[in-house]
Amino acid sequence: QVQLVESGGGLVQAGGSLRLSCAASGRTFSIYVVGWFRQAPGKEREFVAGIKYSGGSSTYYADSVKGRFTISRDNAKNTVNLQMNSLKPEDTAVYYCAAARSLNSGISITTNYNYWGQGTQVTVSS
Repeated sequence: QVQLVESGGGLVQAGGSLRLSCAASGRTFSIYVVGWFRQAPGKEREFVAGIKYSGGSSTYYADSVKGRFTISRDNAKNTVNLQMNSLKPEDTAVYYCAAARSLNSGISITTNYNYWGQGTQVTVSS
């Protein structure tokens, strides 16, 4: 089993920045990819960014956050961070960290992910 705990959410004005962290524990050697997803009220959960946790450090981003968000990992600390800059009100959502043991389809597909954190609220005011 893998446990994931997110932190760093909060309230920020449009144009501001936040840094989310995802701390992994347990059988972290089994993690292949870590992704960040978000879910706004009344909307489906959507992919934000992903990073290979082992076997390379390729990163992937949703078009809506490219150039504003940066995902990174610190394997020594078993954490994956999401630096969010130039935040917009439409970025308001609960942000979830997720880990996959393998990818049977695209990195943005939620059903690939075996473990999920509890989520952290990000609110961007206009």
